[in-house]
Amino acid sequence: MKHITVIGSCSVDYSIKLATLPAKGETVLNGQFVQAFGGKGANQAVAAAKAGGAVSFVGCVGDDDIGRQIRDALSKADVGTQHVFVEASVASGVAIIMIDARGENVIGVAPGANHRLTPAHIDRARPAIEHADLLILQGEIPLPAIDYAIKRAKALERPVLWNLAPVLPTTKALLESVHTFVVNENEAAAVCGFGVTKANAIDAARALQAKGPTVVIVTLGGDGAYIAANGTGEHVPAFAVEAKDTTGAGDVFCGAYGVAILEGKGVHESARFASAAAAISVTRLGAQSSIPTRAEIDAFLAARS
Repeated sequence: MKHITVIGSCSVDYSIKLATLPAKGETVLNGQFVQAFGGKGANQAVAAAKAGGAVSFVGCVGDDDIGRQIRDALSKADVGTQHVFVEASVASGVAIIMIDARGENVIGVAPGANHRLTPAHIDRARPAIEHADLLILQGEIPLPAIDYAIKRAKALERPVLWNLAPVLPTTKALLESVHTFVVNENEAAAVCGFGVTKANAIDAARALQAKGPTVVIVTLGGDGAYIAANGTGEHVPAFAVEAKDTTGAGDVFCGAYGVAILEGKGVHESARFASAAAAISVTRLGAQSSIPTRAEIDAFLAARS
C-alpha cells in the first residue's frame, strides 16, 4: 500500500449549530453543541486513512489533556503518530465554530502548539517524508516549516499536495516545487490576483498552473471543482446533498483525493471520488466525526453511477 504523510495542524473543535449566525453584539440561543477533533492537517490525515490510505501525521500538540486526546483520536483512526511532537508550556490547538441552518460556518482558531512546528521538527520527521509516496500540507502551520518541508520533499523526489488554507504568502520557487495545488475561490483569488467565481474558475486554475504546479484544483463547494491538468481544463460537478455542516469539507476532499491518486485513478476520477467523500461529510456535524469510510464513499458513488 502506498503511503501518505500529512504535515499540519491538529486541534479540538467546539461547535455550536444555530438557526442563524449571530450578528455583532447578538446572542442566538437554542444551539446544539458538539465537541470533535479537527485542525486541517489532522482532518486530512483522518480523511485519507478512512478512505483506505496508509497515513502518518507530523505536527505539534501541547503537553495537556487536549494533546493526549488528539493523539489518541489519530491513533484510533489508524493514523501514525510517531512524529506528533509534544511541546511544553503551550496549549494544544483549539477552534470555536458556529454553524447556521444552511451549514455555513464562522471559525475562530487559537493555534497554540501548532505554531511551534519548525524546520527542526521536519528534520526529526525525515523518515516519514522519505517513506511517503505523497506529502500533504495546508496553511495552519508556520510558513518556514511549510517551505522547508516542500524543499525536503523536492530533494527526496516526493510529490507534494499543498492546500493553501488559510492563505499564506507564496513564491514562484515554492509553487514550482508543488505537484498539486488545491484552493477555494478566495484562496485562488489571493494568489492569482483577480476575483474567482464559477464563471472564471477554469481561467483561475490555468493562471495558477502557469505559476508552477503540475495540477491545480479550484474548489467551489456546491459548484464543484475546476481542474487544470495535462494541458486541459475541466469541471467536476458537485454531488447534490442537504448540507448540515460544511466544516472540514475541503480537508476531506484533499485527503480522499490523495488516496485516489495513489491508487492510480486519473485526476478527474480522483476529484470525483474526493467530491463524494466531501459531500457525505457535509451531511453530518463536526470535522473528523463527519468523515466517511471507504465503504461509505464507494456505496455513495455506486448509487450515483
